[in-house]
Amino acid sequence: MLDDLPSLIRLLRGLQQIPYLASKNIYRVASHFLNMDKKQLDQFCAMLCDVRANITNCSTCFALHEKDRTCSYCSSLKRDNTIICVVETWQELLTIEKTGGYSGVYHVLGGVICPLDGVGPEDLTINQLVKRIDNNVKELILATNQTPEGEATASYIASKLKATSVQISCLARGIPVGSSLEYMDRLTVYKALSERRPF
Repeated sequence: MLDDLPSLIRLLRGLQQIPYLASKNIYRVASHFLNMDKKQLDQFCAMLCDVRANITNCSTCFALHEKDRTCSYCSSLKRDNTIICVVETWQELLTIEKTGGYSGVYHVLGGVICPLDGVGPEDLTINQLVKRIDNNVKELILATNQTPEGEATASYIASKLKATSVQISCLARGIPVGSSLEYMDRLTVYKALSERRPF
C-alpha cells in the first residue's frame, strides 16, 4: 500500500523507534509533520537540535539542567542537602516536585536494574550515589517504582549502603487515596496491611 512512498516509510519507521508513542498514533503524527508548513517544520527541527545541544545531566544528582547554568536542585540554598531522594528518571523527580512536599535533594538513577534488557548496576548512576553518601547525609529515600525491577534496584542500593550510618527509607505502599478495597489487587492490600501505621 505504501510501497511507492519510500520517504514516508522511512519516517514511519523512525517514529516507531520512539518509546511510548502508540503504534496507532504513528500515522497521525506523520500526517501532522507532513501538514506543517516549512517554517514550522524548520523551527521544530531547530528546537530539537537546540535542546539536544543545551540540556545535560548534573554531574552530582544527574537531573537535567541547562549546560550554561548550575543545577537548580543541587545549588538551591533552600534545599536540605542531608536528605537525598533516589528516583529512576527525571519524570519521577518532576512528579515529586509537583507535590510541593519535598525539600531535599535528588539522585536520578537513569533507569532500573533489568538483566532481561541488558541493564546492570554499572549502567546506572548507583556508584555515583554511593560516593555521595558521607557523614552529612542523614536519610536516603528510595523512591523507585513498585515494580519487580524497581524493588530489586532499591534492594541493591540498600545492600551497597549497609555499612554506612545513613537512614534508608522508602515510599509508603498501599491503598491509593479515594480507592475502594474491593477493587485492589491482593499484593496492594497485603502491603497496606503489613506496613500499616498509627491512626
